[in-house]
Amino acid sequence: MRKFGAQMANWVRAARRKPSDKLHLDEVVIMIRGVKHWLWRAMDSEGQVLDILVQSRRNARAAKRFISRLVARWGVPRVIITDRLRSYGAALRKLALGVDHRAHKGLNIRIEGTHRPTRKREKIQGRFKSARQAQRFLVVHDEAANLFRPCRHK
Repeated sequence: MRKFGAQMANWVRAARRKPSDKLHLDEVVIMIRGVKHWLWRAMDSEGQVLDILVQSRRNARAAKRFISRLVARWGVPRVIITDRLRSYGAALRKLALGVDHRAHKGLNIRIEGTHRPTRKREKIQGRFKSARQAQRFLVVHDEAANLFRPCRHK
């Protein structure tokens, strides 16, 4: 995984179709050597995980960093759906993208399920040793999951 994981993720990412214009964003806490870190995850409405980012903070600056990274890679979406974390609203106001931001508890259930494999991996193999190792593993894991997990079709 260490040697070929990044190459495989790049290959899968290049073969991927363009995401839909509706994105779901969410964050979940993970423990790395006893310290809380936040795993930020973005998914389109079809079920493809677009990007993840492991950060030590969960504030407007961290949300802005994640959203700007997402926009740089995939372009400006039409709609961003989040939970009620106020950091998303503050970050979107600072970035001034002009997207429709929907912050509602019930609309974001689809992305909550994408955290399940990460939790399963933590229980089976033990916790991550560093934020860098978590970032590297989860990027490859999500790209492989996108390839082998069937997406939602309209």
